[in-house]
Amino acid sequence: MKALITGANRGIGLAFCAQLVQRGDEVIAVCRERSVALDELGNQSGSNLRIIEGIDVTSDQQVGELADALGSDKIDLLINNAGIMASVTLENLDIASVQKQFEINAVAPLRVTHALLAHLSDHAKVAIVTSRMGSIDDNDSGGSYGYRMSKAAANMVGRSLSVDLKDRGISVALLHPGWVRTEMTGGNGLIDASESAQGLLEIMDRLNLDQTGLFWHTNGEILPW
Repeated sequence: MKALITGANRGIGLAFCAQLVQRGDEVIAVCRERSVALDELGNQSGSNLRIIEGIDVTSDQQVGELADALGSDKIDLLINNAGIMASVTLENLDIASVQKQFEINAVAPLRVTHALLAHLSDHAKVAIVTSRMGSIDDNDSGGSYGYRMSKAAANMVGRSLSVDLKDRGISVALLHPGWVRTEMTGGNGLIDASESAQGLLEIMDRLNLDQTGLFWHTNGEILPW
C-alpha cells in the first residue's frame, strides 16, 4: 500500500508515518519543514519513506507542486492530517485567527484531496483528521471558536467527499484522534500520538463504502455530528 500523510513532521502525522513504515507500506511524508525525527525515520534500514517538504497546504501553488512531484504515483491512503489549534474566546475574539484555522483545518483538506484526485487509486481511502470539538451535538462548554468552527466545517468537507467519491469506490473517514499529548496540546492529553495513530489506522484498514462519511473516535466509537 502507498500512503500520503500531510503534517508528517511531528505529532500524530509522524506517528502515522512510523507505524506505516514499520508494517512495510510505502509512505510519502508531506510537510512544510522536515524534522530530525522524520529524517531519522527515513534513514532507518529498510525504511520506505519519501519526504516532500516545502508544502504549505494553504497554497494552491505548493499543493499543485505536490501533485506534480508525485509523477505517476498512485495513492491508496490519503491522510489529511495537517492542522492547527489556537484559543479564541468570545471575550478575546480574534477573527484573523478564526480565518487562519478555517484555511488550514477545513479548506486545506479539500484543496489537497482535489489536487490529488488523479493520483488516488481505485478503491483508495481518504481520511481527514478532525476533532470531537467539531461536533455540534457534543459542544457543552462553548469557546474555542476558530477550532470548533473549522473542525465542524472539516466534517462537512469529508461528508461531501464521501458522497462525491463513492462512485469511484473511494471511502472517506472523519477521524477524531482523542486528546493527544503533542506540541499542539502543549504536552497535555490522555494518550500518546502512537496510541492515537494505531487506533485511527485500524479504522482506516477496515473502512469500506458501507461506512464512508462517518465520524470516528480513535477508540472505534462513532461520534455524533
